[in-house]
Amino acid sequence: MRLIFSPCHSYSPFLLLLFTLCVIAVTSTAAPGLNWHSQRQAMVKLIEQDVAETVAYIDKRKLDTRVMQAMATVPRHEFVPLLFRPFAYRNRPLAIGYGQTISQPFIVALMTDLLAPAPEHKILEVGTGSGYQAAILSQLAGKVYSIEIIHELAESATQRLKNLGHSNIKVLHGDGYYGWQAHAPFDSIIVTAVGGQVPPPLLSQLKPGGRMVLPVGEPFSVQYLLLVEKSMNGVITTRQVLPVRFVPLTGKH
Repeated sequence: MRLIFSPCHSYSPFLLLLFTLCVIAVTSTAAPGLNWHSQRQAMVKLIEQDVAETVAYIDKRKLDTRVMQAMATVPRHEFVPLLFRPFAYRNRPLAIGYGQTISQPFIVALMTDLLAPAPEHKILEVGTGSGYQAAILSQLAGKVYSIEIIHELAESATQRLKNLGHSNIKVLHGDGYYGWQAHAPFDSIIVTAVGGQVPPPLLSQLKPGGRMVLPVGEPFSVQYLLLVEKSMNGVITTRQVLPVRFVPLTGKH
């Protein structure tokens, strides 16, 4: 099983320079011949393999066909730094700057599937990052509201999503822990950074009958992907899905 990780290791300046030069060399020789479509199809096959390997955790043998179609359609290479584009369709997270990552494709697909998005749904995402998860959700839901606490990432994601024609996504620079009350309630909520608990403001903004998917645990320690469901009469149930590793949820909370 391939788990998501945080790119928070320390490297010497020499090693960073050496790594950068190696990546530039790979990019300059590989980029012109890359076939993004075929690479996306290969990525989908890797996701299917991970699903098969984690049946005991996720309790399903395949993900929703609509989710897999979105994964096969959205150009992940547009959401990673130019330096890392040759690796865009590897089934692994990649650094996007500011200590953040674009999540592993398998994790993106799984979290999307657990939300069970529908065309009429309104979804809240906490942690826009590069905008990739929001772009996947935009293929499956009516409206996506995404919050990013890092101003530079919020700005770049907004422009990127606009350039790619994702007109049903709205990005806000702010602290996602508190949700987006102006557009609540939401049919589902997804959180792409880890905290020690389910944020109470997000629970209150989740519709009865809604779902929330988020990692819960301590940074650099044990974390689990959690599925939270709110019944029609407001009763909350939770289920641990599988162990993961995400970057920390930041803010003043």
